Amino acid sequence: MEKRFAGKVAFVTGACTGIGQATAVRLATDGALVGVNGRPSDDPAETLRRIKEAGGEGFPVIADLRDPAQVVAMVREVARRGGRLDYAVSNAGINPFMTWDKTSVEDFDELSETNFRGTWLVVTEGAKQMIKEGHGGAICCTSSLSAHVSSPSQVAYCGTKAAVSMLAKALGAVLGEHGIRVNAVEPGCIDTPMAASLLADPPALKYYEERIALHRVGKPEEMASVIAFLLSDDASYLTCTTVLADAGFIVNAEL
Repeated sequence: MEKRFAGKVAFVTGACTGIGQATAVRLATDGALVGVNGRPSDDPAETLRRIKEAGGEGFPVIADLRDPAQVVAMVREVARRGGRLDYAVSNAGINPFMTWDKTSVEDFDELSETNFRGTWLVVTEGAKQMIKEGHGGAICCTSSLSAHVSSPSQVAYCGTKAAVSMLAKALGAVLGEHGIRVNAVEPGCIDTPMAASLLADPPALKYYEERIALHRVGKPEEMASVIAFLLSDDASYLTCTTVLADAGFIVNAEL
């Protein structure tokens, strides 16, 4: 079977768990050489094991995305190891679940620096590398259903994800002339470590399962499929686009 990313090089941030891990494995399975990013405190071993088990190739690139110098070094290392850079997936994010009145300035800064500023650094540095190489490329950002709907325990988080969705559109508008497409996926309720506390709460789980049109929580691999599509040539005429992958929750959510 032909691998659609054969000969291509990618990196995925926040790739040690959840959607990032599933995406790194999916891209590697489809033939890409994948840089597996995690923070200095993260362990990429499980993701690399899954990549190897799937017959793919990957390598770790440790970087704290709040540090511009580490992001620059990560992008350069991926391009050095792979000889080029074709795809960037800005997926890393945090969601500490706190009400607006319990969100300190320090909490807000950490959310903003990780979710929005981190995405900005990853996407812009990735784009600069692609422009330098002169062959175009594709970038995908992981946003959220929370870019569209609010939650009492995720007020600041919602703001950062709305910013990520708009950033994908705005950067896509100016990077198209370089042959670089920028899109975002907006996952709904997905079974990831970030959502573990929510899914462990029976009333909350019941609320989501009743309102999701498919009546089930999504899998990280299903989001990885959407991201792989947006990066692929099958999506060659898609840029500045956000894909709401929530299985119909937003249609049935009670306001």
